[in-house]
Amino acid sequence: MRRVVVSGIGFVTSIGNDQPTVLANLRNLRHGIELFPDFASEKIPVKVVGTIKDFDTSSYDAEDWSYPSEYRLKQELLRSLSPHGLYAYCALMQAIEDAALTEDEISDVSTGLYTASGGSMSMIYRHLDLMNRKGVLRCPPKGIIASVAGTLNFNLVAHFKIRGSSSGFVSACSSSGHALGFAFNEIATGRQQRVLVVGAEDCNVESILPFAGMRLLSLSRDPDRASIPFDKNRNGFVGTGGAAAMILEDEECALLRGVDPYARFKGWGQASDGYHVAISHPEGEGLRVAMEQALKFSEVSRADIDYVNAHATSTLTGDLSEILALKEVFHNGRYRPAISSTKALTGHGISLASIMEAGFSVLTIKREFMPGSAGIEILEPEADGLNIIRETQERVAKTVMSNSSGFGGSNVSLIFEKI
Repeated sequence: MRRVVVSGIGFVTSIGNDQPTVLANLRNLRHGIELFPDFASEKIPVKVVGTIKDFDTSSYDAEDWSYPSEYRLKQELLRSLSPHGLYAYCALMQAIEDAALTEDEISDVSTGLYTASGGSMSMIYRHLDLMNRKGVLRCPPKGIIASVAGTLNFNLVAHFKIRGSSSGFVSACSSSGHALGFAFNEIATGRQQRVLVVGAEDCNVESILPFAGMRLLSLSRDPDRASIPFDKNRNGFVGTGGAAAMILEDEECALLRGVDPYARFKGWGQASDGYHVAISHPEGEGLRVAMEQALKFSEVSRADIDYVNAHATSTLTGDLSEILALKEVFHNGRYRPAISSTKALTGHGISLASIMEAGFSVLTIKREFMPGSAGIEILEPEADGLNIIRETQERVAKTVMSNSSGFGGSNVSLIFEKI
């Protein structure tokens, strides 16, 4: 089995659109949650979102979008993108530059691309509305390509001339964790030298507000108290969008290219709850198994885990389920890794969440700090015995675990280590 490393990362998130900004906000626990103008109507009970700054994708016409000036997209590409397609392109460009990859290396048959997103609800709605009102021939020719769940693969494979393996993953909030895990498998078994991995979601009414119908979104009108994972008074998650990208690479190949990797990707585990279509197992059974599988196949002892980036979204049942799973894995406090949820800062990015938090995890390894779980005033009583840190700790985390759980009880646990 070949060793796998992270050789590049890129971010378009509510806490920053580049690595230095994200790093500063993680370290200083500055959140990116704001009152969302599109939720201003009194008919809408939800008021806050983890907003994406410096991008305006509100128009249905991509030619009207605005985005940071360092990116230059051809109109032909823009016409086949959804908002999260634009975010994904920008995050992936950052990661490619960070990893110092050439066009020839990207387009080599040894380089693949794995993506994760739920598609674009706003684009789907727009195109179906046009079809029903004006006829099928009035729909944009690239409407399907821009909107359905495979949109990231269609666009990025074609634009970056990917010739290696490619696939898209749709498993709700663990989607990009699955993308990272299967990319790891491709490299570890020698099928690919590197895989570009990106997860992304729109950040608009259509992508976020439907979760209010499931009673999952926070109704807080205070951005500072809306996303509070592990707090006794949490009342739901805060939606967000954006994109995150990671370059996974055969360690020997990366070192031969002169790259200084962020961390080694030791391995991963996955498991399903087999319990409910939308609610986590009440005792965290699936996530417990995923964490144990990750430890087993990474050949890492639970005593070696220094920090856990928890999935904890700030929902009543979800946080409690993970707390119980963590207690089981770490023997009810016998082993005490630092634990926090960075969703207190970003909000919850659905398909994007896993890779975004994996990116944060490798930053914590490389930059030698552990971000606190912000916003906790009264710790959930069931969390007693776990080392949930509330302030950033400036110390080395040699081995980090990052968890994700999604609808249908889909669970992924990733493990990274310092090189």
